[in-house]
Amino acid sequence: WVAFLNVIYLFGMETAYFRFATKEGADEQKIFRVVQTFVLIISLMLSLLIIAFAFPIAQKFNLPGHADFVVWLAVLMFVDAAVSIPFARLRLQKKAGKFAVAKLANVTIQVGLNLYFLLVAFDSSMGIGYIILANLIANLFYLLFFSKTLASWRPAWDKQLFTLMFPYAYPVMLTGLAGMTNEMFSRITLERWLPENFYPGKSSAYALGVFGACFRFSVIMSLAVQAFRFAAEPFFFSNSNNKNSPALFAKANHYFTIVCCFILLGVVVNLDILKYLLNEPYWEGLGIVPILLIGYMFLGMYYNFSVWFKLTDKTYYGTFITAAGAILTIVLNFLLIPRFGYLGSSWATLLCYLVMAISCYGLGQKHFPIPYRIVAGLGYLVFTLSLIQLSQLVTIPNFSLSIIFHLLLMLIFVAVAYWREKKYWNSPVD
Repeated sequence: WVAFLNVIYLFGMETAYFRFATKEGADEQKIFRVVQTFVLIISLMLSLLIIAFAFPIAQKFNLPGHADFVVWLAVLMFVDAAVSIPFARLRLQKKAGKFAVAKLANVTIQVGLNLYFLLVAFDSSMGIGYIILANLIANLFYLLFFSKTLASWRPAWDKQLFTLMFPYAYPVMLTGLAGMTNEMFSRITLERWLPENFYPGKSSAYALGVFGACFRFSVIMSLAVQAFRFAAEPFFFSNSNNKNSPALFAKANHYFTIVCCFILLGVVVNLDILKYLLNEPYWEGLGIVPILLIGYMFLGMYYNFSVWFKLTDKTYYGTFITAAGAILTIVLNFLLIPRFGYLGSSWATLLCYLVMAISCYGLGQKHFPIPYRIVAGLGYLVFTLSLIQLSQLVTIPNFSLSIIFHLLLMLIFVAVAYWREKKYWNSPVD
């Protein structure tokens, strides 16, 4: 639920900030202040509303006597929203170092606090409250990190500017909600829609545990997509007025595809090593890993293809596409989970993101043509899947030799990619 609320808290204003701050002749400082003002107002109102109903919310989520957890979450989400636009500003200003330092410091504080609470100061009555508290304290660090920016900020409002920004932003927010449905729905419904005794002698909670454990390996691709998105979104907007921007965007997507294929290959061929990160009972679900990895790869492509409706101010198309994806996710999970269990959930994820990417690409070519190298990208995906298939056909009992063989397959991919791309890498974009 917090994941959905975070989308509402920002209301699509992060993307709106990028769009309007990069327009020719734009006053970035003024736009920053207007966007920050709106985000703070709406997030404060939502957090106060949640705090006001903290007791019934705690009861609803089976946390009687722990309304304080709900209050902490409300404050946590407010802080998240308060620093989101300053973080967006760092991305726009290409201050990747400061961005990374803040995020890494936050993770370090979170991990340190979790270890302290669990190993040193544990009280069973607090339970999951420790996790919320660790997140809250770590995120309060962001206020210190951005203290100079936040201290210099002054509330600002421009009715004419906001009248333009609001119709741009709210479809982005709706798109985010639909996208979160795609992200979370499989995990929510697997336990409910899985027939009793589908996995003989094992409960639906067990199946969800297997799915969740193996899902972690797909996070590697998800993190790569998110990292690229952090850099790509301001990059796309900053170069929107460049006459060569279509070719530049196509080139960025092509190399993104190559990197994703390498991640897919590296994870799948080394699953015989990576599986030891899981307890042995979870190994039965490792077959879903390649499916989920490819699914997130298509999601990354969708983010790249979506540049057209963001640059043409037709963000409502994003709402339509992602909402259709959400409906498809629901229908596919309903049809596939009873027949194939968590494998069906995985295929629902891949098919949803594939359809979204294809739809966004097709519409984009009509409204904002970009010369994406689709055939070349698919060629890399087929080549990657061929190498994965080869790794599964060749059985090497010796563990060390098996690792060397898998590394050799990865080197073959790199060598082929270098040979294919060296003439394009330094070629001018025109």
